[in-house]
Amino acid sequence: MRTTNYSKIAEKYDNNQYRVDEISFDYDLKEYIENNRKKEYDLLDLSCGTGLYLAKQTNHFNGSDIKWSGLDLSDQMLSKAKEKVRNVKLIQADVVDMPYDSETFDFISNNYAFHHYMNKDKALNEIHRVLKKGGIYKLHNIAMHDMPKWWVYHYFPSAYDEDLKRFWNKDVIFNKLTSKGFEVDLKIVYRMENIKVVEYIEHAENRDISVLSLINDEDYEKGLECMRADIKTNPNKTIVNDFAEMFCLAKKI
Repeated sequence: MRTTNYSKIAEKYDNNQYRVDEISFDYDLKEYIENNRKKEYDLLDLSCGTGLYLAKQTNHFNGSDIKWSGLDLSDQMLSKAKEKVRNVKLIQADVVDMPYDSETFDFISNNYAFHHYMNKDKALNEIHRVLKKGGIYKLHNIAMHDMPKWWVYHYFPSAYDEDLKRFWNKDVIFNKLTSKGFEVDLKIVYRMENIKVVEYIEHAENRDISVLSLINDEDYEKGLECMRADIKTNPNKTIVNDFAEMFCLAKKI
């Protein structure tokens, strides 16, 4: 599988307003804290990127006894994160070789990143190692196998083939986590809707969606031209779009 070069995306990553807006208060973290009273909690945002999750959660949980950490492989993404957050220990490292002692963290968040890992099995082993017993690993991602009509795949069909190489389906994720000593609660949230193409052209032109950076330039330009042609022919052009998100809470037992 190909990997995304985030050094080319970091500067424009936060230009996607949907990406910024969709991160909200983490009720799963709140529930964990309420059900596991401790003097202090250690949280790791794994593959923290530009720090969008950390920025919002440190604001929401201001005053809580939480030690915040973020890890990412991209120095450029971490540079953006450092502009957003304070009192967060940010480290550049690979998920398959994390520089933490075993059983360090109470809660690990992992948003829209798991598909990037070349060695997913080894990544899960490391996540299990650095998580405390009873701790939570929260995996949040798109469920691409459940959304074949996503607008990206509609206009850029080679993106679907690329994602098939990168994403584990929900059954594999559930079984892998279970086999590694987690108690797993996994759900898919799905929606189908008509969308206006004109409202998504900016996302395509920004090319910050990782899979659009992986397909070849010819396929990308062809898809972009199709979008532009549809909008030119009919500014109110709509297509059927489906979208699915996976929310997986895995408790280390």
